[in-house]
Amino acid sequence: MYAIVAVDENWGIGRDGDQLVYLSEDLKRFKALTMGHAVILGRKTLATFPGGRPLPKRRNLILSRNKAFCCEGAEVFSSLEDLCAAAPEDAFVIGGGSVYQALLEKCDTVYVTKIQAAFPADTFFPNLDRLPEWYVSEEGEMLEQDGIRYHYVTYRRR
Repeated sequence: MYAIVAVDENWGIGRDGDQLVYLSEDLKRFKALTMGHAVILGRKTLATFPGGRPLPKRRNLILSRNKAFCCEGAEVFSSLEDLCAAAPEDAFVIGGGSVYQALLEKCDTVYVTKIQAAFPADTFFPNLDRLPEWYVSEEGEMLEQDGIRYHYVTYRRR
């Protein structure tokens, strides 16, 4: 299983149920990496998508504590065990915070967009630089959009 996430300098990923910043090249990279794969997300993350609809050309696996929740074009799971049993090995965990926390231990690769800025955040991703089981396997060049500098870092589990 993989995870993909954009973090600020403090490993913040969101505030008030939304991403901290939208970077067009990062969104294109997200689409390129996840296209054709299953994506695993929480109900609140789904609500941030255009029209609250599942991502096209991907199998959308949604984790929700609300057993009555349903979503056309997606598979909804109320238990982590059932979701994991249904998820293929090459699925991407795409958020939000509680879904990342629940599934990080099942991931062997994390694609991180590191944003060189600090934003007010209320949701965070674990700081992989401080976790001995993770190491940087690839690091991309510095990019910039609208004065925001960022780069891509791939972490792998030891």
